[in-house]
Amino acid sequence: METLNAAELLAALGHESRLSIFRLLVEAGTEGLFPSVIGEKLGLPAPTLSFHLSHLTRVGLIRGQKESRFIRYSAEYATMDELIAFLTSNCCQGEACLPKTSACDTVAKRRKLGDDTSSC
Repeated sequence: METLNAAELLAALGHESRLSIFRLLVEAGTEGLFPSVIGEKLGLPAPTLSFHLSHLTRVGLIRGQKESRFIRYSAEYATMDELIAFLTSNCCQGEACLPKTSACDTVAKRRKLGDDTSSC
């Protein structure tokens, strides 16, 4: 991942509502959620939610899949994995200084942990 791409992803997550939406979708898993559920859980009005979903989709942090007349949104885990790997690569000159990230310092390790995200 290039620095400019990482900066764009972090800027998207730098807004409280977008970060809340992204975290909710990460928690929802691969099944994702419909906008009505997201709006209800986060207390966001439909126009505001639509704006933030569009922004997160544009930068590649989430994706929408059309189901009948509705769109189900889910987190793009591959993009999240790349961003985490970018942020923690070469941390502390290779020393294991961050116990939580050392358990998750590669995509393979994070995927191996599966649903146990408390370690990451």
